[in-house]
Amino acid sequence: MIKQKARKPQTQKRHRSIRVKLSGTKEFPRLAVYRSTKHIYAQLIDDENHVTLAAASSNDKELKAKLAHGGNIDAAKVVGEAIAKKALKAGVECVVFDRGGFLYHGRIQALADAAREAGLMF
Repeated sequence: MIKQKARKPQTQKRHRSIRVKLSGTKEFPRLAVYRSTKHIYAQLIDDENHVTLAAASSNDKELKAKLAHGGNIDAAKVVGEAIAKKALKAGVECVVFDRGGFLYHGRIQALADAAREAGLMF
């Protein structure tokens, strides 16, 4: 009998290996994405100064009113647009995308595509 590994430690291991290769600066902050079963979160992080420049999630009051459920592709698109608007308002046009160890498909891809369409470059 083969013992199955838990998914969360595998995701955390992937995220650590990704974070070795990329980091955010003030000019090119890191767009970090985290998804849970109920919500999706995005942050713009300046790793040099350890500062979060902007954040958006499906749990925010103004976005929660627009969404029926925070854990689907529609919610990811809304959060992607919101983080792009906040980034442009903060004077950030280019970012480094950090998928957080999650595979680039589904909600992660929808968030990234929506952010690109709203004006972010990565």
